[in-house]
Amino acid sequence: MTAWVRVCAESELLPGESRVAWDGDTPILVVNLDGALYALEDKCTHEDFELSAGPIDGDQVECTLHGARFDLRTGEALCAPAYAAVPKFPVKREDGAIWTRDDR
Repeated sequence: MTAWVRVCAESELLPGESRVAWDGDTPILVVNLDGALYALEDKCTHEDFELSAGPIDGDQVECTLHGARFDLRTGEALCAPAYAAVPKFPVKREDGAIWTRDDR
């Protein structure tokens, strides 16, 4: 299993904000939803495009390329043209920082 990757200091990711961290070749989108942290691969499953470029609306992120939406909590695809879920990753707070990793 890979080591944890530091995303940012806890104070740098406020509710409603997001950051992208890299674990090797894997971009990981980390989002603070009202204090709860979620991490998904920053790649739409319909087409290889970064989800971080799209808007976050409540607990969903939209891919700006074709409008696919995903549940930030689960990675589940919520509408066409995406049908496959986005991989979800662990995220934690430790030592005043936020950490994630590609645990596949």
